[in-house]
Amino acid sequence: MRSGRWRSLILTGLTVATVGAAARAGNWPQWRGPTGDGVSDETGLPLHWSERSHVAWKCPLPGDGASTPVVWKDAVFVTAQKDDSLLLLKIDKGSGKVEWTRRVGTGTAVRVAVRAKKGNGRSQQKFHPLHNMASPSPVTDGERVIVHFGNGDLAAYDFAGRRLWGRNLQQAHGTYTIWWGHANSPVLYKDLVISVCMQDSLADLGGQRAASYVVAHDKRTGEEKWKTPRMTDAAAEQCDSYTTPLVYRGKEGPELVVMGGNQIDGYDPATGRQLWFLPGIEGGRTITGPTVGPGLVYATQGMRGPLLAIRPDKTDKTGKLSADAVVWKVTQGTPDSPCPVVWKDLIFWVSDNGVAQCRDARTGALKWEKRLAGDYKASPLAADGRIYFLNLKGLCTVVAASRRFKKLADNQLAADTIASPVVSDAKILFRGRRALYCVDTR
Repeated sequence: MRSGRWRSLILTGLTVATVGAAARAGNWPQWRGPTGDGVSDETGLPLHWSERSHVAWKCPLPGDGASTPVVWKDAVFVTAQKDDSLLLLKIDKGSGKVEWTRRVGTGTAVRVAVRAKKGNGRSQQKFHPLHNMASPSPVTDGERVIVHFGNGDLAAYDFAGRRLWGRNLQQAHGTYTIWWGHANSPVLYKDLVISVCMQDSLADLGGQRAASYVVAHDKRTGEEKWKTPRMTDAAAEQCDSYTTPLVYRGKEGPELVVMGGNQIDGYDPATGRQLWFLPGIEGGRTITGPTVGPGLVYATQGMRGPLLAIRPDKTDKTGKLSADAVVWKVTQGTPDSPCPVVWKDLIFWVSDNGVAQCRDARTGALKWEKRLAGDYKASPLAADGRIYFLNLKGLCTVVAASRRFKKLADNQLAADTIASPVVSDAKILFRGRRALYCVDTR
């Protein structure tokens, strides 16, 4: 069952035409699933498992990565970085066997101490210890799989492993200046694959400015179809955003929502034309991405700033949202990395230090708040009337998706888990740093 009437009106995901088919087929074609919001319509999902029970298979991965797998029918695709090799793997969903591996490109995730950068140190990306160049998740339409890596490589392969085309966004549009490693995942809209780059403009240094932009390529040929500059009033690290765009059905038609650089805005995904924007969402670099609910778009200011519920239809002639477009906001216990998830008329999230909240999605009224075990980077999954919270050490706490807190299970895997969980045909896939798990209790 779909999670409420509003969800049939506000569909997020790849395209209006293909989202339903992808969901019915048990596919998980992109970051955060068929509708791009971490919600699955599937039922009969696992509730209890451990390293020794209900693991259908465990597939060792040749390298590390924080990207999530994507699934189309029996094909599972996942990316990894091994030394300087950037890899794409196809895995059989039934057996967990690797069918093929392709070396998409090369790159080195240069590391520095995690502290504020100065001067010329801001002119090139360096990588945070928690991730590498295999952080963007792939996306697939059932005919091709498209991958993006932190070196700028954007490439398409067919399901037999043949390379269809390749581009490099750094070569085309300039060196990445994002402070802690490019991680934005591409999304599909009809025949377009859309990518974002939100990074330090270097404007205050007095030299050449680094561009932030949204760009679309033909998914079949790789030809650039449109590019829209996205330069905001943010400065230095506040320009940086690691979020993935979200395509959803707005009031007037499909919209592409982009969050970062102290601003959230909507674009026409067919042309790149900006439809609306809300500036002044100041807080710092942004990791947790946007999601949607009953007539609202949710965004979190960077560095654990307030979580905002926004009505994106209250604009002036320039497309700027009015002050009363922010319907409600929460200032305490917000996430820095995990995205919120909406189930029916409730919104759930977990802060990076493990404080979970449930609120009314329309009003922001608090329903419950509980501390969970461990620290969190993965975004929660909503499915089968449950919320699945996965911490950094392989512990998945399952709670009822209800107004009253009810813990249903704690499930432990022996893995470090940054990537968010994935659902397909009542199975849950968990990507560890070195292995991919398939949990199936049927």
